[in-house]
Amino acid sequence: MRCVTSQILLWFLIMIVSVVDALVLPPLEDYDPLEPLMKRDTSTSQHSNAQFDNRLPPILNPSDVTEDQRSLHVPGEIPSYVIDHCPLVHLYSEEKYWPSDIAEFVQNFQIKDKHGNFIPTHENLTLHDLKAEYSADLLANGTETRIPSSDVFLTSSDDFDKDPKWLLGHPPEYGTGHNPKAPAVLFVVDKGNGWVDAFWFFFYPFNHGPFIMGQGPWGSHVGDWEHSLVRFHNGVPKYFWMSAHSSGTGYRYEAVEKFKKLTKRKQQDDNFDEDTILQRPLIFSARGTHANYASVGQHAHDIPFFFMPLSDFTDRGPLWDPSLNFYSYTFDGKTVTPSTEREESLGLDWLHFQGGWGNKQLPSKDPRQKWCLGQWKYIGGPRGPLFKKMDRLNLCGGVKKWNFWNGGCPARRLIKKAEGLDAETTELMGDNCGVLLYKIRPRWLRGILRILMWRGMLCSLMEFFTN
Repeated sequence: MRCVTSQILLWFLIMIVSVVDALVLPPLEDYDPLEPLMKRDTSTSQHSNAQFDNRLPPILNPSDVTEDQRSLHVPGEIPSYVIDHCPLVHLYSEEKYWPSDIAEFVQNFQIKDKHGNFIPTHENLTLHDLKAEYSADLLANGTETRIPSSDVFLTSSDDFDKDPKWLLGHPPEYGTGHNPKAPAVLFVVDKGNGWVDAFWFFFYPFNHGPFIMGQGPWGSHVGDWEHSLVRFHNGVPKYFWMSAHSSGTGYRYEAVEKFKKLTKRKQQDDNFDEDTILQRPLIFSARGTHANYASVGQHAHDIPFFFMPLSDFTDRGPLWDPSLNFYSYTFDGKTVTPSTEREESLGLDWLHFQGGWGNKQLPSKDPRQKWCLGQWKYIGGPRGPLFKKMDRLNLCGGVKKWNFWNGGCPARRLIKKAEGLDAETTELMGDNCGVLLYKIRPRWLRGILRILMWRGMLCSLMEFFTN
């Protein structure tokens, strides 16, 4: 009993010291217009008056940007710095479901409403058949019923449970990272006052859900949209965000790992090309789920407090370079403008399709469906890019349901370290609250403190304060 009491007292002591330590962290180098927490740190610092003069201008909703506040002046034009800082994606070395082309993908589907009724379209579905609203004679009495696309799903013509060839996608070319059969989708959004957001969307034909203690998979679905955001100010990348399931993680741009890539750039005043080395941010895509992370190893799967039995796994598998093949658009909060004739040929109606990019969740009576502890084997497909909150001011498209801390999405200054045997550990990485323990010696004491602080409420608190 005395031992238990001592452990409890020690735990509370560590919590108090850690919180105090976190609250008196040195202020950030410049003003971050994104987070209330960072605003507070700046305003309470000793140098707040000096830093006020160096504050970056506010980020605006794209629909509120006036002509004199615009960062981009030609609709459809993609700035070169957006391409120069396109993220590179390390797909998992044993990945089975690779990226694909949305135009190729939809050819294997029909459109059904939530009751299973077919919506009349062309025999071979194309992106032109995806639109905001449909009309159908559901009662066969000559009366047309208007059906919003939010009530329909793309429904595969083949049994997706048997892994038809189109469901497997296409791996990138070894060495170059080029994927000629799987273009990414780029949206560039003007946020005013020099701010520009570049959203890179990655489409996969299938999301293979994770296993829980050897049982599963759970949460699989046809069609899988993942994306990342690179936020620029006056052409300089400042922030980076990557999606993972229903949320994701934001970083200061300088925090994420970079990959040096040689490129040739034509000089304006000369006829020769100059070799340029670009530092591109790295994303690690999880096996099957394609959730995006900033490090290699095992990651808790969108569940609070490091519940590791449900995990994603990343490694340094095949490298995919989306900048070598992509569809591109600009978006001003109201209007989408295609960049080239290639995008114009696809039309814009598909962007306003609000339905699921994949089959509706299978009913419980379907022999392919399974259930366990609130988890279904097959769930419904996701919605497309235009419904991923590209007008957001915050880095995150959404806050985790269990995250009740005010602020919700601070931009981390250290990489969130993965765990497991394959995890790569360096002093440049931070495993949430464990980052405060790096300088503690001897190592056995640091190990004990880390165990006490790990996997619980205290770590969530440290995550918020330390980034």
